[in-house]
Formats: sequence, structure tokens, C-alpha cells
Amino acid sequence: MTGGFPLPEPMRRALALADEAAADGEVPVGAVITDPAGTIVAEARNAMRGGSDPTAHAEMLAIRRAGEALATSRLDGCTLWVSLEPCAMCAGAIALARIDKLVFAAEDPKGGGVVHGAKVFTQSTCHHRPEVMGGLGEAEAARQLRDFFAARR
Repeated sequence: MTGGFPLPEPMRRALALADEAAADGEVPVGAVITDPAGTIVAEARNAMRGGSDPTAHAEMLAIRRAGEALATSRLDGCTLWVSLEPCAMCAGAIALARIDKLVFAAEDPKGGGVVHGAKVFTQSTCHHRPEVMGGLGEAEAARQLRDFFAARR
């Protein structure tokens, strides 16, 4: 729940995927992409360690899967729901994919690239800027991250 209202299904699913990632030893991040009608067309969770791929962030994998599912390189009208603020790499991919809206749960002061760090969408070289909404499901995402890193200390 957020503000007394239930979380939208895509964010609930992104948080569930983050839990799955954590159970596999991956940093708990999950991502879901919905089409303009709000239907989930792709989802993914972090898979860097399991796949030995430093680019296998949940957002990157979800974007690739959405492109395949919709048979296009431009995800016009789509929304990306993710449990953590995207890093600069993922923010760049979001812009290149022309995703219309980004909704994320927790901010990432150390590694974020949207409201922290590089602030990719504010750069003059960024040719597409999605609508951005942060904080939806923030408490749950922050708990997932705290629990994950506390268990590794």
C-alpha cells in the first residue's frame, strides 16, 4: 500500500520480481513494462551474477523483452515500472527505447542516474525524456534492499 491506496499491479509485480532476484543472490531489482493499454508485455529481474553479465539489469532485460514481444525498437506509449531508480546505463536505454513513462519505487542516491548522479534525462544530449514518477512502493523496495545488504555484511 502507498498513501492508503493499493499499489498498481505492475509495481506489485516488479517488487515480487525483486524478491525473486534477492532469493537468487542478485541485488533485488525487478522491472515490468506495460503497453499503452496497461497490459504487462515484459518483465525481468536483475541477473548480472547468474548470467555473468554486468549489463543484465532488470530494466535492460525488460526493455529487450518488450522490444521482442512488440516487434519494435521503439516502446512508444509504454511505461516502465521498476523497484529502484535506474542507473545511468538503464536511463540511457530508456531514452533510446522511447519509453513514455518511468515509475520507480526507491531512489538510489549512490547509483541512480535519474534523480541522482548523471541525471540522464536532464542532459542536453538526451533526445527523449520520459515522464518520471518516483516513490511508488518506496517503503517495500527500501526494505528489500536493506534486508538484502544486511544479510551480506
